[in-house]
Amino acid sequence: MTPHEYCQQKAAASGSSFYYSFLFLPLERRQAIMALYAFCREVDDVVDECHDPSIAHSKLDWWRAEVQRIDRGEATHPVGLALADVRQRVSLPDEQLLEIIDGMQMDLTQTRYLDFKNLRLYCYRVASVVGLLAAEIFGYQDRQTLKYAHDLGLAFQLTNIIRDVGEDARRGRIYLPIEDLQRFNVPAADILEGRHSDNFRALMQFQTERAIGYYEQAMAQLPAIDRKAQRPGLIMAAIYRTLLDEIARDGFLVLDRRTALTPLRKLWIATRTWLKY
Repeated sequence: MTPHEYCQQKAAASGSSFYYSFLFLPLERRQAIMALYAFCREVDDVVDECHDPSIAHSKLDWWRAEVQRIDRGEATHPVGLALADVRQRVSLPDEQLLEIIDGMQMDLTQTRYLDFKNLRLYCYRVASVVGLLAAEIFGYQDRQTLKYAHDLGLAFQLTNIIRDVGEDARRGRIYLPIEDLQRFNVPAADILEGRHSDNFRALMQFQTERAIGYYEQAMAQLPAIDRKAQRPGLIMAAIYRTLLDEIARDGFLVLDRRTALTPLRKLWIATRTWLKY
């Protein structure tokens, strides 16, 4: 199996909505975005699958060293080898790859966020930076597109947080800011113990409106000249906005279930969006 085949398999096996936005790209760009996605999955899996924090920290340190080895032409992991190949054609700076790892490392030391300002730093590292790198891979002519990519990444991460409230709570994590829990009178214990309430639904409606605000802000900042090149991000936005609609339609029952779109529906949304632009 080649490094790029490994990355494609990693992306396909994840079942992520992102995979459907990659399918329409030409080979080189598809390989590049799948290498980036596989990198994100590898470091994210370290945090989610390692129950010993000291081992998780060591593994993330290994990935930091792998980023440095890519520069020296000494990468050892299939994802590192794929990224080394991609970086011959696309700018994927060490600083941004390392910042993604910094974001994943926050999950090892922080399980609560006092306010949205603090949460936004986490979202920037694990999602907005990925959006900026993806914009480089897809290509752009107007630097305004980077503002779009930044805000779209933030919108995606806020959507993930909304979708995964229950799943994260079972890991002992609550990403919803404490200031928001207090504002809507939702005790952390209700989330950790999976208790739905009218107050919780109001809290989740507020989180959804915040996410939608970032989607709208991102779209307003995408220059017309770059819409065609940035179609993969627009596909993801269409899929995730549909997911948000489904979660709201279900009454924000996210504490004991994980709302998801079927692969066929994702493919239909992806095809429709690709043809639209």
